[in-house]
Amino acid sequence: MTEQRTTPAPGRTGAGRTGADEAADGRGPDRAEDPVLLPVASPRRTWSLLLEELAGHHGLAAAAVVVMLLAGAAGLVAPWVLGGLVDDVRAGAGTERLPSAVTALVAAALAAGVLTAVGSALVARVGETVLARVRARVLDRALGLPSATLERAGTGDLLSRTGDDVAVVTAAISGVVPPLMSSLCIVVLTGGGLFALDWRLGVAGLAAVPVYVLALRWYLPRSAPLYAEQRVATGARTQALSAALHGASTVRAYRWEEEHVARVDQRSAVARDLALTVFRMYTRFGSRLNLAEFVGLATVLVTGFFLVRADAVTVGAVTAAALYFHRLFNPIGFLVTQFDEFQEAGASLARLAGVATMSPPPEPDSPRTPADASLELTGVTHAYGGEPVLREVTLRVAPGERVALVGASGAGKTTLASVAAGVLRPLEGTVRLGGERLERIGESRLGRHVALLSQELHVFHGTLLDNVRLARPDADDDAVFAALDRVGALEWARALPDGAATQVGEGAHPLTAAQAAHLALARLVLADPPVAVLDEATAEAGSAGARVLEEAAEAATRGRTTLLVAHRLTQAERADRILVLDRGAVVESGSHTELLAAGGRYAELWWSWTGLGPEQEEPSRHPVPAPR
Repeated sequence: MTEQRTTPAPGRTGAGRTGADEAADGRGPDRAEDPVLLPVASPRRTWSLLLEELAGHHGLAAAAVVVMLLAGAAGLVAPWVLGGLVDDVRAGAGTERLPSAVTALVAAALAAGVLTAVGSALVARVGETVLARVRARVLDRALGLPSATLERAGTGDLLSRTGDDVAVVTAAISGVVPPLMSSLCIVVLTGGGLFALDWRLGVAGLAAVPVYVLALRWYLPRSAPLYAEQRVATGARTQALSAALHGASTVRAYRWEEEHVARVDQRSAVARDLALTVFRMYTRFGSRLNLAEFVGLATVLVTGFFLVRADAVTVGAVTAAALYFHRLFNPIGFLVTQFDEFQEAGASLARLAGVATMSPPPEPDSPRTPADASLELTGVTHAYGGEPVLREVTLRVAPGERVALVGASGAGKTTLASVAAGVLRPLEGTVRLGGERLERIGESRLGRHVALLSQELHVFHGTLLDNVRLARPDADDDAVFAALDRVGALEWARALPDGAATQVGEGAHPLTAAQAAHLALARLVLADPPVAVLDEATAEAGSAGARVLEEAAEAATRGRTTLLVAHRLTQAERADRILVLDRGAVVESGSHTELLAAGGRYAELWWSWTGLGPEQEEPSRHPVPAPR
């Protein structure tokens, strides 16, 4: 009896599960290969991507910068007015200037508030637009990546990028980027204001710069790698959670709960320890920033004292200078204390850019077209970093032939199916379709010739018609109905509340596992590839209606070259030929009747499955096929 597993992975007509999980089937979760993570873009490549996506929004971006500069300029009014009032008080002036000063202060405050709000909205709009475009590129590139690449990376890495990393960058755009722009404008304009009062006061304010620079030089080299490592640790934690949840039935079946919980605990502990390390470093960084503020303000005041004694500047000018420098505390403090947010967002953005800027899979210069629907594997060997899962497997499936793969869990069935469908590239050996090697056909063209159905069958949100039409978007309703009818799904489809126009999927009318399997088989019929690979495609439907789905699968693949990973041995019984795998090698080959008569590994599996012994076995309902 074969085992049900539910870890998802990319498929063509349905969805799939990771081939790496098969390395662990029946042997514990730690035998699978560690994932090869998707790339992370360099800072230069990340900025290049941002500038490229920003190209269509130059006007909006320029307006945001201008508004932010005006808001910063409005903030310079208050210290200047207060400095003038100090000089008026020292000169013994009356209160005649007080109303105009108050009016100027109120007007400047209102203008600064309005301009800051408008500028923040513009910055957020630009940022959200650019992020939306980057996110679309990430999704587009992820969907176009070779299946083998996603298989090696695992689902956790991609999910953490499209989920956690997008959330981090989104939070930064709405909560960090607008105040960042405002702070930069304030720092530039206020620094200019200091020099406008007196160049010596401006130079005095620069005394804080070396302290800030030393603080940053201490902090940045230590924190940047930690933030990048933290994002990787988060992805590893997501991978562990995803694998445990998607493979819950297998985990329970093999009593692997403790191992998976321990793995999640271990990876969560790594992420937690990294977060605590970053926080401790950030606290020490904050004390250095306080020192820089003290040095700068003290230098401005001391310099102002000597300048006033020398009648070089007025007390009001020194007051304004001190207020200007004090005004820099918050924006500079924000800029330097938010480096953790900047770096975390930068690390997440680099991870998104790493996917968005990945090169498409190379295509052959002169793509070949298969001569027929034959499928041939020669000397195929594959491993996931340890012991080989497939060992020099050689197999030829003639056009129109139906071959079933059976064997115990971990025998290599799913890996062999993935290699045959082009999802995995074997370490050794070749795979040919119609006499042409798969790499010479090309990744983009291969889907026209080979369709892979696995047990992770997804129902997309939309009408039932649209769900089937995904396999061939230009198909009309009659073709969709014909596909549903061929697999025996038309009757229940018409019985839905709105017939085949019923909205199904998440948040809509739910379909049973058997109906989802029917849907995937209808997609296969509509796509009409000459070769079909079924990897336990009806397993999730359970035992109820198993015979109906087996007949549907047989109808969907009739006339096609078919490689079938048999979840139930009754599926193998219907095949023209059966291959028995054991530890990655083919140990038996023949028809159902021939293998039962041989009394070998298949016979043991069959008798265990049916509960019958050789003396109780009924004659097969299927004659021995003619030699090919």
